[in-house]
Amino acid sequence: MYEEYWGLTEKPFENTPDPRFIYYSSQHEEGLSRLLYAVSEGKGAAMLTGIFGCGKTLLARTLLKELDKDIYRTAFIANPYLSYEELLMHIVYNLGGKDLPSRKTDVLVNTVLERLSEILENNMRDGKKTVIIIDEAHVVRDRQVWEELRLILNFQLEDRFLLTLLLLGQPELKELIDGNKQFAQRIAVRCHLGSLDEKETKRYILHRLSVAGRSQSIFTEEAYKLIYKKSGGIPRRINHICDLVLFSGFGKDLSVIDEDIIKDVAGDLEGS
Repeated sequence: MYEEYWGLTEKPFENTPDPRFIYYSSQHEEGLSRLLYAVSEGKGAAMLTGIFGCGKTLLARTLLKELDKDIYRTAFIANPYLSYEELLMHIVYNLGGKDLPSRKTDVLVNTVLERLSEILENNMRDGKKTVIIIDEAHVVRDRQVWEELRLILNFQLEDRFLLTLLLLGQPELKELIDGNKQFAQRIAVRCHLGSLDEKETKRYILHRLSVAGRSQSIFTEEAYKLIYKKSGGIPRRINHICDLVLFSGFGKDLSVIDEDIIKDVAGDLEGS
């Protein structure tokens, strides 16, 4: 709606995990580097934690985009709030498993595990690597699920794992993992994402505007500072504020976004 008015080719502040818009702060760059290391070196498991809205899913989507599809076979589980049987079925299905049961009551775990084993072994023989990514893993509270996920890592040869399991979640995921000592010992790589600082917040906004076709800034320096203060440097909150102020500025026929309109929009958000 407001894109043409601000000289944009698309909306720059959508809260969707589009890898084109990723901003490589030092911690995001380090996080991606560690996940790529875990995958490329065939580590058994890695964990990425971070506060809500910090860009974990976006980082995972960026990782998937960087993986050579001729080499890697991947399964991305966006909602793991499932029973173990359902989660296992989703993993096998995403890895290309065929003729799977359509009803939960028909699921035989041993049969699905055998299918997973076949897929992993076939991938290895074909020179492929298998990566399983579980997003929002902090919502998994069933101890059986964690135990069975740990056992999945037993799919290995003497000198290598047959898969790499990447776990993404909010900070409480670390507590869940550390509370399971046997699982914690399988985590070869760990990384954490926090909020952006004030300078990074400005760079983040400018980067997303640039990706969306705008080379010149729309915001005043005071506006950047206030956005940081109101958002706490959390990318999801930054996006929300910036999207609404661009819409509001369009409606008010403004030529620049200053701190006054930030105050108005942020006040509405805080009051809602």
